[in-house]
Amino acid sequence: DVSVVDVWAEHIETIRTQGLILKTEQGEVRANPAAVTRVEDLATSAADLVIVFVKSGMTAAAARSAQTILGLAGRVLTLQNGLGNAETIATVVGADRVLAGTTAQGATLLGPGRIRHGGRGDTHIGRLTGPADDFCREAATILSRAGIPAIAEDAVQSLIWGKLVINVGINALTALLRFTNGQLNDHAETRELVKLAVTEAARVAAASGIRLPYDDAVEKVLAVAAATATNRSSMLQDILHGRATEIDAINGALVREGNRLGMPTPVNATLTLLIKALEKQQGICG
Repeated sequence: DVSVVDVWAEHIETIRTQGLILKTEQGEVRANPAAVTRVEDLATSAADLVIVFVKSGMTAAAARSAQTILGLAGRVLTLQNGLGNAETIATVVGADRVLAGTTAQGATLLGPGRIRHGGRGDTHIGRLTGPADDFCREAATILSRAGIPAIAEDAVQSLIWGKLVINVGINALTALLRFTNGQLNDHAETRELVKLAVTEAARVAAASGIRLPYDDAVEKVLAVAAATATNRSSMLQDILHGRATEIDAINGALVREGNRLGMPTPVNATLTLLIKALEKQQGICG
């Protein structure tokens, strides 16, 4: 049984009355999950797994909501962008109940109850406090059976940093330039900007003792951009819809980590400031 909780009332009402429409390359798929705007309205109060997909600024509130519906052996899974989300959830539900990871699945919100699938790839999940256990492996198996290929992993911090570096190379640039992901590969200038931002990020990761889950970070980011060519990054979607971005949890988080290590990150600092300036120009409050 799958339920959706979202504070966007129009979105939830559309799912209730018309279903959730997913547009794919093969056509449209309709799902009919239970949909509510408050966790208190869910039919269950003993969830096995709560998956958190909110923006970073709402993570703490989402964790508190998750705590109220978790079963005795339930876990909370975050596949969010950026750094710090898993740790925020852990302060609420306990680190031993947190799963974290990354997904290469991409999507664009088209409107209430309508989603376009903009990229396909593996989902990797692991425990925040140690190697994968039976619960983690079972969750990966269930996702895979549902058509979302998932792998249980031991090195979760490597996964989180690996996704962070990809976001560092794609999100801010696409938001500033109003580009789809694939357009970053179309110009020598944007490929060079990706290289500069990602090279900084990879150096900070190495200095933090993180081994990225790929050998060539720049090549990986450009490959992800190509694989999700038609997708609008989450940061671009935020800017287009007048919402606060997650820049502080992505490029901004990298800058803070660089400062902690005494490593300059001028490219990512510039991207962070440019996004913040754009938010101010559009009257968006972070």
